Amino acid sequence: MHIIKNTFFLFSAVSLMLSCKEEPKNIQTEAPVSTIEEMSSPAGDASALPHLMSNKDVAFLSWVEISNDTVSTMRYSELIDGEWQEAQNICSGTDWFVNWADYPMITENNGNLWSHVLKKSTAGTYSYDVKMNVKPKGATDWITDLYLHTDGTPTEHGFVSIVPYNNNFFVNWLDGRNTVENESGERGAMTLRGGVVSTTGELLEEYELDNSTCDCCQTTSVITDNGPVVVYRNRSDDEIRDISIVRQVKGEWTTPKAIHEDNWQIKGCPVNGPKVDALGNNVVVAWFTGAENAPKVQVSFSTDGGEVFTAPIVIAEGVIMGRVDVLWTDEDNAVVSWMEANDKSALFKATIVRKDGTTSKQQVITKMADSRKSGFPQMEMVEETLYFAWTEQVGAVTQVRTAKMSVDEFSIN
Repeated sequence: MHIIKNTFFLFSAVSLMLSCKEEPKNIQTEAPVSTIEEMSSPAGDASALPHLMSNKDVAFLSWVEISNDTVSTMRYSELIDGEWQEAQNICSGTDWFVNWADYPMITENNGNLWSHVLKKSTAGTYSYDVKMNVKPKGATDWITDLYLHTDGTPTEHGFVSIVPYNNNFFVNWLDGRNTVENESGERGAMTLRGGVVSTTGELLEEYELDNSTCDCCQTTSVITDNGPVVVYRNRSDDEIRDISIVRQVKGEWTTPKAIHEDNWQIKGCPVNGPKVDALGNNVVVAWFTGAENAPKVQVSFSTDGGEVFTAPIVIAEGVIMGRVDVLWTDEDNAVVSWMEANDKSALFKATIVRKDGTTSKQQVITKMADSRKSGFPQMEMVEETLYFAWTEQVGAVTQVRTAKMSVDEFSIN
């Protein structure tokens, strides 16, 4: 979100990661044979910012294409019989806030589609709103440009997470309404807010979930048997930025609580959020931390809807860039993906981890550029097949690529 004002912290974090020479401990190396099958991508030239979602046997991919260096178009494709269908347009604009880390999203619930973009609210660099688009089941056209929030402040709103919830959608976002300077010249903190949105785009419920969070790390949410859960990077008064969770239990939201106290103190947003997935009340969270000058990807499990988590399992360490994703494959195993530096490029990798900490051989999904334009790789599963999406960068040109592989290709030692 803060590309300019976070440059120093991002540069410091990358320098830190590249200078670390420690070899990973007790972590399996890459599998010698990869069975990744590259798919025909529905995305055109000058495409980026992919987002993958699946809901049971339904899956969609969305992305943004830029034309004439000024017009942004959000497009999407449905996965049918393991293949991406012809791309469709959602909306276009010349006043969007297009950011490498805060990408538009699409989701589906019982044939109803929801998506969002970030739209500038003033000429200020960091004043923009979350605008929703909906396509109710049976509708021919998208209804676009709907406000998610109505505070009207010229501040930042973004880093959305959206999941199907009963007959509606549960949505959460980072909200900067309290950062407006008051008469004393003071500014409040970024907040985490959530709510329930109808399939026609009406905000039915809204809550403040945390009154002080990290400014620009992705949020992530899921629905457990107990209710909605949101996982995000928190921010303490002394700049500890660990991963926290809030849960709705019996209609009430819990107090924010750390998944694990990494005690990562950093005076700027690392732009590296967590990911969560759930099967009933089995919850898995993956995240990146740079605590103690030791960048790593960690995973933790819960069997009670996120109330208590196991000690973190280190998945990868060393020259780690983070940008994680995680999915349950069954009640005992989860697949984790991440990026790590590789000379002057980066590797998009994945592995299976069991609740007991056992991991499979690591699979290299693809080699990619190590720049911001590579964005955040995506991963989803439909039946027994994993689908991946990422942004390929060649010079100044980007294009969204996709691939798939069977979960069975991972072997646990």
